[in-house]
Amino acid sequence: MDCQTGIVSIYTKDDKDAFLTRAASVLNHARAAGMTVIHVQVGFRPGLPEVSSRNVLFGAIKSSAQHQKLFQEPLGAIPAVIAPKEGEIVITKHRVSAFTGTDLAMIVRANDIDTLVLYGIATSGVVLSTLVEAADADFRLAVIKDCCADLDSNLHDCLINKFFPSRASVLSAREFIEAP
Repeated sequence: MDCQTGIVSIYTKDDKDAFLTRAASVLNHARAAGMTVIHVQVGFRPGLPEVSSRNVLFGAIKSSAQHQKLFQEPLGAIPAVIAPKEGEIVITKHRVSAFTGTDLAMIVRANDIDTLVLYGIATSGVVLSTLVEAADADFRLAVIKDCCADLDSNLHDCLINKFFPSRASVLSAREFIEAP
């Protein structure tokens, strides 16, 4: 979720290649296992009509042409190593949660999906909000901890080690791939 070129570069800094390699290994394992792969990206229409000035987070993006570039080509693209393959679903969201204002819930229901494996950027943003909403909707959940990133490493660690385990299985990329 939200693993777009500009966002990955900002949130992973020196670890970008290693992050993308881990994410690609998880994604390729899921594909090989026949799992439904759904990519989630942030995107807006020109002029950001989806964003209210009352929304502190997205309002800051709406008022900054520089910030808006993060969601436009080429920075808004999903990096090639984890890019969607033909037939994979891409959800474009306009809020923090992957569910809010999207058709994600309809897609998972229509495909009888009861378990979600989550990873993305930011841990305290899309991963947290999507996990909470999915847990409330009774999905079984797993979070790939080393395929999540956040600018606040203490908050990332707290969520991964304390909060997420109360609602999901928390696994490393290697643990996910090696799981029976």
